[in-house]
Amino acid sequence: MPVFRTLRVAVLMVATLPTAALAEPGTDAALLENIRQDVSAERIEKDITRLVGFGTRHTLSDTKSETRGIGAARRWVYDEFKRISAECGDCLEVYYQSDFVEGERRIPNRTEVVNVIAVQKGTVDPGRYVIMSGDIDSRVTDPMNFTDDSPGANDNASGLAGALEAARVLSKHKFAGSIVYAGLSGEEQGLFGGKIMAAAAKKDGWRITGVLNNDMIGNIEGINGVINNTTARVFMEGTRMNETPQQATARRFRGGEVDSPSRNLGRYVHKIAEDHIPNLDVMMIYRLDRFGRGGHHRPFNDAGYAGVRIMETNEHYDRQHQDLRTEGGVKYGDTLDGVNFDYAAKLTSLNALTMAALSRAPAPPAGVEISGAVSANTTLKWQPADTRENDLIAGYKVYWRLTTDATWTHSVFVGNVSEHTLENIVIDNYFFGVAAVSKEGFESPVVFPGPAGDFYLD
Repeated sequence: MPVFRTLRVAVLMVATLPTAALAEPGTDAALLENIRQDVSAERIEKDITRLVGFGTRHTLSDTKSETRGIGAARRWVYDEFKRISAECGDCLEVYYQSDFVEGERRIPNRTEVVNVIAVQKGTVDPGRYVIMSGDIDSRVTDPMNFTDDSPGANDNASGLAGALEAARVLSKHKFAGSIVYAGLSGEEQGLFGGKIMAAAAKKDGWRITGVLNNDMIGNIEGINGVINNTTARVFMEGTRMNETPQQATARRFRGGEVDSPSRNLGRYVHKIAEDHIPNLDVMMIYRLDRFGRGGHHRPFNDAGYAGVRIMETNEHYDRQHQDLRTEGGVKYGDTLDGVNFDYAAKLTSLNALTMAALSRAPAPPAGVEISGAVSANTTLKWQPADTRENDLIAGYKVYWRLTTDATWTHSVFVGNVSEHTLENIVIDNYFFGVAAVSKEGFESPVVFPGPAGDFYLD
């Protein structure tokens, strides 16, 4: 009897799959491979070494010196972005972004927190953005100690060097959407650089498809003795921080707890690694950040944007937020010898390929709706793409998966339409979503139906 039950279930599962599908365009894998190979561990090492050379990059450190402190560091970052821009015919808009902070626990006195931003404008939809960020600032044991040496080689010169290298590589190419490379300050003092940038993006009406926050991407040796250069972690929160009570009620009955834009952005990063980065497995972690800790994607999440943290899998706590010293034969401090530059390059390439694919793809579908209660079929509808994307878009792809699956397992390309019915696929049993596909085969992230999954929810 158990054998017959198993066979019957298998037949039913096969019956749910579509019998025919439209031909979809193949992805331009050559472009992504070219970008991956162009990322240089040597250049990343040079940038991290230069950043360490500023002695300290504490947010409250010297801003006047040309050789030491956060002022010298951010001016160097600005100049480096300008050099990169000059090599691509001034393709980057480089600028400082700042605001004053005071009366905070870690910034008691009036202090200007300054970000360095470089924007590579899209050719089709320049108002759509994907952002890669790294942090300029560093710290030692006492978060208020802004005078002692604080090299911050891995935390977070590695992430900032990754953003600079991504700019070097991607600025050689054209993209439909805009790409932003951001050096953010004030992270160790309370995520102030991210708060400033997220507020400015909201004020300027940026449509942000995703924020890739890179915070420590260069360490492969854990404090537990594990050494591993083949995995990375992506932290991605679930329910939107700014969800309304009405949206929460809808989510309770329709789902979406594990399908926020941040979660589907994380799945996108996972798929890029799976398909295009040799010897790299992405661990998707359903949490805003490490337990009880935070990073610069959080202010963007707070503002309702999709954002994830990309970082090393194995942390070495003796090398984080530590005064430089040796005690009991143990060396403490975040110095250059704790950074694996090849690994930092691998994670930088993960970012670069993700941003390239997102920016070559159409915008995520808007207004995705679903119906099919008390029916054998499930119907999804969405708004047609903006007319400016007419020459970019090839069509749409409908996805579904079991509610216990972490990643999308089934899909069908349905062409350039705004509605599709999956016959004999019961709405109660699966999660569903829709992605837009370009003529080059690049896909947007999958969008879960309703406000819970909408990437550009106002």
